[in-house]
Amino acid sequence: MGVFDGRDPRTGEVKAKFEPDVETYWFHHRCYRGKATDKYLLMSRTGTEFIDVQNEKWIPHHWVRGACLYGVMPANGMVYNPPHPCACYLEAKMFGFNALAPASAGPRVPKHAAYETRLEKGPVYKRNIRAKVTKEMWPTYRHDAARSGCASTVVPTALERAWQTDIGGRLTSPVISSGKVFVASVDTHTVHAIDAGSGKHLWEFTAGGRVDSPPTVYQGRVLFGSADGLVYCLDASDGALAWRFRAGPMDQRLMSFEQLESVWPVHGSVLIQDGVLFCVAGRSMFLDGGLRLLRLDAKTGRLISETVLDERGAAMDRDLQAYVSWLNMPVALPDILSSDGRLVYMRSECFNPDGTRVALEEFPRGEDADRGAPPATQRPDRAHLFCPTGFLDDSWWHRTYWMYGSRFVSGWCGYFLAGKAAPAGRILAFDDSTVYGFGRKPQYYRWTTPIEHQLFAADKHAPDSQAGMGTGKSQISVGKSASLNPVGKEVTVEAWIKTEKGGGVILARGGSAQGYALFIENRRPRFAVRSDGKLTSVGAKVKVAEKWVHLAGVLTAEKELRIYVDGKPAGAAKAPGLITQDPQEAMEIGADESSTVGDYTSPFAFKGLIDEVRIYHRALSGAEIAKHTLANEQVAIDKEGLVLWYSFDKGGATDASGNKNDGKVEGVVAVKGKLGKAMKFAGRSGSVPGFLVKHNWTKDMSMFARAMVLADKVLFIAGPPDILDEPQAFRQINESQVRRDLDEQVAAFNGEKGAVLAAISITDGTELEQYDLDSPPVFDGMAAADGRLYLATLNGRLECMKGKR
Repeated sequence: MGVFDGRDPRTGEVKAKFEPDVETYWFHHRCYRGKATDKYLLMSRTGTEFIDVQNEKWIPHHWVRGACLYGVMPANGMVYNPPHPCACYLEAKMFGFNALAPASAGPRVPKHAAYETRLEKGPVYKRNIRAKVTKEMWPTYRHDAARSGCASTVVPTALERAWQTDIGGRLTSPVISSGKVFVASVDTHTVHAIDAGSGKHLWEFTAGGRVDSPPTVYQGRVLFGSADGLVYCLDASDGALAWRFRAGPMDQRLMSFEQLESVWPVHGSVLIQDGVLFCVAGRSMFLDGGLRLLRLDAKTGRLISETVLDERGAAMDRDLQAYVSWLNMPVALPDILSSDGRLVYMRSECFNPDGTRVALEEFPRGEDADRGAPPATQRPDRAHLFCPTGFLDDSWWHRTYWMYGSRFVSGWCGYFLAGKAAPAGRILAFDDSTVYGFGRKPQYYRWTTPIEHQLFAADKHAPDSQAGMGTGKSQISVGKSASLNPVGKEVTVEAWIKTEKGGGVILARGGSAQGYALFIENRRPRFAVRSDGKLTSVGAKVKVAEKWVHLAGVLTAEKELRIYVDGKPAGAAKAPGLITQDPQEAMEIGADESSTVGDYTSPFAFKGLIDEVRIYHRALSGAEIAKHTLANEQVAIDKEGLVLWYSFDKGGATDASGNKNDGKVEGVVAVKGKLGKAMKFAGRSGSVPGFLVKHNWTKDMSMFARAMVLADKVLFIAGPPDILDEPQAFRQINESQVRRDLDEQVAAFNGEKGAVLAAISITDGTELEQYDLDSPPVFDGMAAADGRLYLATLNGRLECMKGKR
């Protein structure tokens, strides 16, 4: 794939032709046009490829992606890549709007930089700093090195406000130690210390750049990184500077989100284990000489080790991009670090305690060349909490989520797979045995627009994802083909069916934009058509029992929908028109995967028997349909307009229409049918194919849990109200009331509708208490210590909740 032809623009004659000189997975050309400079073609089969047409050389950059439709722009000697919603290479690809310049011919970091002094001692460097340490503190981001969100204190469920303090600006989550609450105001670069008992402001310290996450408190020291590229150590008692260390190799700056930052910024929250501080400086392994994983002595700031994490693999013999598997590649972006006490983690990548990289492993490949997502197999020995887009990603983008596992799968049809194989959600907390979370319901781990969430508890240890991924289906899948393209055509769908339950899809082609479906709902047959997103359906008044019945749905050129039951007209309705585009979604018999044609929830699986499935690209007359209901195998079939015909008599889904539209049979068996053999569909009994996570309990909540703390036997969650029925809103997206409801939900998410704090029993999900809050917490902005809850809120306040007297 990827062969380039150079043609004479006047004659079309091929003047040059060459294949890629790089072995990688060549995706189809991406969702925008390529660009060109004097020297290169800038194409986008993976990310951005520089193609040197003179030397016939390909230089891929999987980690640089342009915006949909627009793409990238080469100008001013740089490449500008705008924001994008692409799910490929999620742990490596740049985000936001970036201007990338050519790499220099020599080393990015000159040799003399190694001899520069990076440790700066502060006024209290030699002070004997001490503090009383108790188990009930919350001294670091998400309580501990594992980032569990599980407190070491008991918080009562009967609560009242103890105090509230205005700090202002965009706040981080809080940490609590030795009677003080520490929180950073991100954009003002300021770390604040607040008295945990009274809410009194004690001191503040201003760094040279943003502090994007809370500090770590260790033996009376407040330690944190900053976007100015420095790691700071303060005395927790008064905020005096003990030392600071330049984490980047040089003091160089650039503009980032309207502020001046180091080329090598450091996340605010640093990891401390056994007196050693771990942090990462930099923006990408592909930029400015790569990332730098530092180990410092937490007390003195002395550099213990520095590991350069650049585009070379752990064995230093291959480029990171050589590890590409389908639309996945190794981690190349920084994040807040975590540890299970054995390994250190950055997103899904592992490091040894001495700061060296664990050797990279090859991603397996899927079977399908286009839908080749690697299986979401998880390694229990490396299971940890992480997010492919980073712990601090508060966007709730639908293509990413937190998970407790070892591997995330990127890609347009891969991003939902990991959530089927390991506990996952928008936010999680865990203890020794269980993961608690707020995340999408199982049926929404697929390609979908609406998403509904739930609270859940699941076993911490992932099930065996080697076996079972993709199981549970009972359907026949039919690929897209030119003969099945329904654009501008009349359609007739017919089949014999014998249902064992009151609903399910018999046949569906398409999805929420274009398509048609024949299905049963509340035991009544229905035929639905979508054209340009508008849904029209017609239903029969007669109910079908558990016996053989012939059904037919017809879409006519006169924009009429008709449904027939046993050869008799059973209903008619006006249609929006013929289908105007070939549906993106393929065809299923016995289910409707992915986005749905009808007003039902995928997969809406059919349980029972289906026989003699036929699709015509013409409107059959009532007389023709009645003739097909005769229980006689010798009835001649008129093949005019017939594009698919499954008799199932040979035990498979072989197309007898002559169009070779054979189907893939999954979880379906051939049995005695109405005419010869039929296919028996098992339905799914409410299960979701390939969803391996076993929930101990689930609970619907009328709120979005933006913060979560596990304290003993109680799970505390807080967030704005959930006032929108997303599936219903999606179905009625053009209605004015839905638009108003969407505006209300956005306002709630932005903190304009207050918030809710709920206490949930971890035993069975019972709601124990609920409280109203003035403002939602910032994302992940709640902590617990010394029997109290502490919340950093969107309105710039720090709030403390204590037990009622």
